[in-house]
Amino acid sequence: MRRARSGAAAKPRGQKRSGASRAPAAAVSAPGADRARRPAGQAGGGSRAAARQPSAKRRPQSSPRAQEAGAGEPPPEPPLPPPPPAAPSASELDLGEQRERWETFQKRQRLSFEGAAKLLLDTYEYQGLVKHTGGCHCGAVRFEVWASADLHIFDCNCSICKKKQNRHFIVPASRFKLLKGAENITTYTFNTHKAQHTFCKRCGVQSFYSPRSNPGGFGIAPHCLDEGTVRSVVVEEFNGSDWEKAMKEHKTIKSMSKE
Repeated sequence: MRRARSGAAAKPRGQKRSGASRAPAAAVSAPGADRARRPAGQAGGGSRAAARQPSAKRRPQSSPRAQEAGAGEPPPEPPLPPPPPAAPSASELDLGEQRERWETFQKRQRLSFEGAAKLLLDTYEYQGLVKHTGGCHCGAVRFEVWASADLHIFDCNCSICKKKQNRHFIVPASRFKLLKGAENITTYTFNTHKAQHTFCKRCGVQSFYSPRSNPGGFGIAPHCLDEGTVRSVVVEEFNGSDWEKAMKEHKTIKSMSKE
């Protein structure tokens, strides 16, 4: 009796077990099918894989404050050029027996070594000449020029010289020095454009210019010189209205800008 009951009871248990074993198989297959239908971006596995990516592949991002600080920094400055060599002093020159005399002369005249040398050169290099100074009306343009105290003035009657009364004497470029006002000078040219009619753009006065007859020199207006250095004036009329013929006949005007 006991064996029959155990055999009958075993059969229903076996059926229940077989039915229960199918249910988990169906339950397992359902989530797989659901995952197959999901888009790749919504799959839970994809998010986990992205989370598991090594951090070394991520680019470091600086903070906005650090970016602003970097953007505001100026570029590195270029290195400064080396200072120019110092001018030699009297003690560094071989003055021989004249050293003591030279140094005494500097102290007495209160001159630097450069100032004493300039005085010496001005005295002997331009021997027989005087240093004239001058400029425009407003004072923006100032110059100095080495020339004779006895000036030889040309009074030209070409179209422009006649209108602006351009009387001038001619000197080589090496004897002329512009002291100030380069930024205040403007230039007018016409015809051959060889003559450079420079004048102050503030007051309009032409105190010097580069003449067509001597483009390598300067024509200086004697009426723009400071008083005290001109001893005498000789005026020569120049027929600039027939410029080519006048230049051909004149014997000395072309050489007045030469050393």
